[in-house]
Amino acid sequence: MNALSDALLYGILDLGYTTVADAESVTSQILAGGVDVLQVRAKGADEATIEALANRLAPLTESAGVPLIVNDFPQLVPAVGAQGAHVGQDDFSVADARWRAGRALAGEVAPPIIGKSTHSFEQAVAAEAEGADYIGFGPLFATATKPGRPAIGLEEIRRVHEAIRIPIFCIGGIKLANLPEVLAAGARRVVIVSEMLQAADIEGYARRVKEILRHAAAQP
Repeated sequence: MNALSDALLYGILDLGYTTVADAESVTSQILAGGVDVLQVRAKGADEATIEALANRLAPLTESAGVPLIVNDFPQLVPAVGAQGAHVGQDDFSVADARWRAGRALAGEVAPPIIGKSTHSFEQAVAAEAEGADYIGFGPLFATATKPGRPAIGLEEIRRVHEAIRIPIFCIGGIKLANLPEVLAAGARRVVIVSEMLQAADIEGYARRVKEILRHAAAQP
């Protein structure tokens, strides 16, 4: 069974929206709110910064039983005790990322989870064929998190879900206000970054989103 088959809400601790000093506090709130997987992301930061940050967050995610995913640096997975890595279209191949993330003696650890960003139906299908364990699909809406990346809209969501079997996390500009629209278009799992990290009550925000996703998942 896919390690993320039951996951609904994907959180990202993004240093574009929070500080290094607040990382543990924000992560604790995200985890308390019920995220099913947490990625650590700091675009533009060097490897040492990411490693130090991931080492601080790993005990929190381990205690919560939530997989920790490292963005862009799969080679850090064994060093920080993360469960996997996420790569973009212009980064490592899935096979290369898995090799870099799994440099431990055979049988000692579970195979690393490898996710891939996709921005079209064709890329989504290719990522599954490449062996990705899950994909991010988007950005659905224009978002400051991905400057310069055009929004792909909602039209392909249902088609992608019908075509591939691995978990699909829709991403990009998703907020509480448009979440019903995203779910109506066929989404089952989502990533929310900016609105959750900037919420006055991060834990409460995450709980509300998770409640909506659970309700949608329970519908026939």
